[in-house]
Amino acid sequence: MSFPCMELNRPELFDFHGVSMTHYFTDSWDKVQNFKARPDDIVIATYAKAGTTWVSQILDLLYFGKSDPGRQTSIPIYERVPFLEIRIRNVPTGAELAEKMTSVPRIIKTHFPVQFVPKSFWEQNCKLIYVARNAKDNVVSYFHFDRMNIVQPEPGDWPSYLQRFQEGKVVFGSWYNHVKGWWEKKQTYGNIHYMFYEDLAEDTAQEIEKICSFLNISPTQEEKDHVIKEVAFDTMKKNKMANYSTIGVMDFKISPFMRKGKVSDWKNHFTVAQNEQFDEVYQKKMANTTLRFRTEI
Repeated sequence: MSFPCMELNRPELFDFHGVSMTHYFTDSWDKVQNFKARPDDIVIATYAKAGTTWVSQILDLLYFGKSDPGRQTSIPIYERVPFLEIRIRNVPTGAELAEKMTSVPRIIKTHFPVQFVPKSFWEQNCKLIYVARNAKDNVVSYFHFDRMNIVQPEPGDWPSYLQRFQEGKVVFGSWYNHVKGWWEKKQTYGNIHYMFYEDLAEDTAQEIEKICSFLNISPTQEEKDHVIKEVAFDTMKKNKMANYSTIGVMDFKISPFMRKGKVSDWKNHFTVAQNEQFDEVYQKKMANTTLRFRTEI
């Protein structure tokens, strides 16, 4: 599946049910909302650039690494783990790709805030894994992603982007509302495993153990070791089936899709003044939640 890059224009941001979105993620809204989930579906939910592909590769390897090893070397990650809400002209939508999947379980990803998730996932009591990344590293990663991805709005310069991020004027809206919304849902819906990018970076093996426990699967130690090796950042960055280099909408000459995968890279981007201002906004927006993040490990 290739994406016809030249025909695409950078989209405009607009308000959609109170969330900043672009048409690429709202054009198939009705189809997505009516998506028929199955009880064994697994959803990976994240704010954009928070470790989605990392966890997608982990799950795909845990379930299919042994039974279908050719899958990882011949099918790109965006087909193995469809992006539910995406719709780009002349290619199958994420929802259509998910509907056609024959593998069990279907592993599906979304960047939707929790209130946009199709109701059938809750009705079927599906398991959802939410990955959260600290706001400072998340905004840096998102900025570089928007620079190189033609289906994202023009990012402008770093200071203006940082400001818009804090105002929720980026695709998928406010980071603060996103991470808090999913955290609150976890308190009432038992089948959410809420995990942190920083924990995954610090101790990948331990986080994989937690995922296996949540999913009630028992891979052998050998299988887990294989997953850990395959999902190392440098390995994934070189892997054409995981690094998005086969997709036509991203310009790797501007920035690679997998850039650094580090915790604390924000220190290379924020000025002292920007950091102080960001902390001030952060304290206000995160005052009413028990959710806590680490900005370094």
